[in-house]
Amino acid sequence: MQQHPVILCLQDTTELDFNGQRIAGLGPLSFEAQRGMYLHPTYAVTPAREPLGLLDAWMWAREPKDADGRRSGPLESLRWIEGYERLAELAPSLPTTRLVYVADREADILALMQRAHALGTPVDWLLRSQHDRALPEGGKLWAGVLESTVLGQIEFTLPARHGQVQRLVRQEIRRRRIELRAAEGGRFEATCLIAREVDAPDGVKPIEWRLLTNREAASLEAAVELIDWYRARWEIELFFHVLKNGCRVEALQLASVPKIELALAVFLVVAWRLARLMRLGRVHPDLEAALFFAPEEWQAAYLLGKKALPKTRPCVREVIRQIASLGGFLGRKCDGEPGVKSLWIGMQRIRDFVQGMEFMKKTHAL
Repeated sequence: MQQHPVILCLQDTTELDFNGQRIAGLGPLSFEAQRGMYLHPTYAVTPAREPLGLLDAWMWAREPKDADGRRSGPLESLRWIEGYERLAELAPSLPTTRLVYVADREADILALMQRAHALGTPVDWLLRSQHDRALPEGGKLWAGVLESTVLGQIEFTLPARHGQVQRLVRQEIRRRRIELRAAEGGRFEATCLIAREVDAPDGVKPIEWRLLTNREAASLEAAVELIDWYRARWEIELFFHVLKNGCRVEALQLASVPKIELALAVFLVVAWRLARLMRLGRVHPDLEAALFFAPEEWQAAYLLGKKALPKTRPCVREVIRQIASLGGFLGRKCDGEPGVKSLWIGMQRIRDFVQGMEFMKKTHAL
């Protein structure tokens, strides 16, 4: 993190569904009959979306509702505030790096913004707005922002996801500086940005983002930077995909929630490494594999695949594809780049092979 002027600290919550398993300490999920637990990590990425690792993680199981429909235990909203506080504690150790707390609509909590203000805002915050707040001078927040002058337009390509095809998105950006109520009385300033899609295709819901931040964003360039940072929030969704579908943590069969938490502490690191390898293999495919793999690891990928070791050091893309082939990736022209499942299976085979070789060397030495 010290090597970068800006680090995006992405926060989000995901459900881990262990329904049907006999694990002590599980609690209800979105539906009271479901059994599982929740995970809320802080994921550090660069503005260019390179994953750097995990900073923090809340893990908990909900208490069931009582007869009156109330749930005991600490307020779950505290995870958003504590996440900011931990970043604030980290900030002094990174004097040349600006940390930015990035979260979706569930983090639109006035108490979070008030806490940041009380601490002197050592970490920037960028939240997707969920509440159309009343303005001190009258009127509502979102309508007031839409009445302001258009700063300009941006264009970007929205990737294909969830059955939606890839398409070009054009948005108009508006901005307004507002005041929010401080916890100790008085007020503090914030900025609300609205990026609204124009000329959306027929039958497609226009994309509109309403963002709140402590930063001023007075120029189009500054506003676009914030929108790009918010778009990078998708990386934590990809991380959850790796954790659940690659590492398959919801298939863990352990006796209790504390044991699940210990396993998750390991799998969070594993999932980060897989996500980082996938990203680097696509964005920086020509980097040397030796930067990311031990010699035994990348050599094992070729040996297990019954391929001759290359005469020169291979690039990261070649090794990733070779590892994924051990997990079922066929590498045909129509297959694109490897997915998380094949890469995870391949990495497991490589680790077993490397450990076996280390055991053989120790046995031979005896």
